Amino acid sequence: MVLPVLKLGTLALKTLSKPIGSRLKQQAALHPKFRNFIISIAQANHRVTTTMQRKLYGHATNVEIRPLDEEKAVQAAVDLLGEAFVFSVAVAALFFEYQRSSRSEAKKEEVRKQELEQMRERDEALSREMESLKNKIQELEQLARGRGLAGVFKVRPSQVEVGKSPTPA
Repeated sequence: MVLPVLKLGTLALKTLSKPIGSRLKQQAALHPKFRNFIISIAQANHRVTTTMQRKLYGHATNVEIRPLDEEKAVQAAVDLLGEAFVFSVAVAALFFEYQRSSRSEAKKEEVRKQELEQMRERDEALSREMESLKNKIQELEQLARGRGLAGVFKVRPSQVEVGKSPTPA
């Protein structure tokens, strides 16, 4: 269930990043400082990527890397910023989900602690009640030994008059 939702979310983020990328292209055309900034980002990314590829394939890394032309650099920078946007939104969503899960787990743990404390209190109350009942039983046993069984239950002979039959209840 989570995987399809995750794929749909990623697809939605990529779809939303395309208008942002086109907006970045427009801003690059309007603002020369922004254009120079994203071109420098693209050129740096190109140098790093090319150097890494050369190291991976075992080619010489001390050769000069030709810079990209301006339009390719702008396109590469806009693509890079769009992907960075998608990545940052995905990281934010992941962080949000982690925080939500942590809070939920903390609430569950708090409920478990409260239940445990209630059980402990109930156990202590039952122990006190059992101790009290034991004491009462001991007192009754001492009274029974002292007075005898008839004294404890206060058994008296019935006072039925001679000649009269008892009335049923």
